[in-house]
Amino acid sequence: MALDKILSIGGKPGLYKLLTQTRAGFVGESLLDGKRVTVSLRNNVSVLSEIAIYTLEEEVPLREVFQKIFEKENGGKTSIGHKEDKIKLEEYFFEILPNYDEDRVYASDIKKIIQWYNILNDHGIKDFSEATADNESAKEISEEE
Repeated sequence: MALDKILSIGGKPGLYKLLTQTRAGFVGESLLDGKRVTVSLRNNVSVLSEIAIYTLEEEVPLREVFQKIFEKENGGKTSIGHKEDKIKLEEYFFEILPNYDEDRVYASDIKKIIQWYNILNDHGIKDFSEATADNESAKEISEEE
């Protein structure tokens, strides 16, 4: 499952898998407990593939941050929990993304990233490579034909 089908819904814990879209919003399934929820377009919803982390030079897509965590942890869960204190969270994140913007990336953001990574890891979602590269190569092949 790609990150463009995984959602974060404001005010609701965890992550949700996009099941279907409706006229008034969409239906999602919680990755924590499997319960289905109907969400209106008024809710604050973020697609994980659209989230980026501020660094001192540029914005880094969340999937790249997940990939760096995956490589650091050898494909396993994080060695630090999302409920650790602020200093430990920042030290861990500094190992992952040394040039992140400390003024714009808060401890609460780091907590979410660690929690989301572990939820995805628990559900076997471990491929954080860029899906658009596959789409572009498929597009090039179809254009050649």
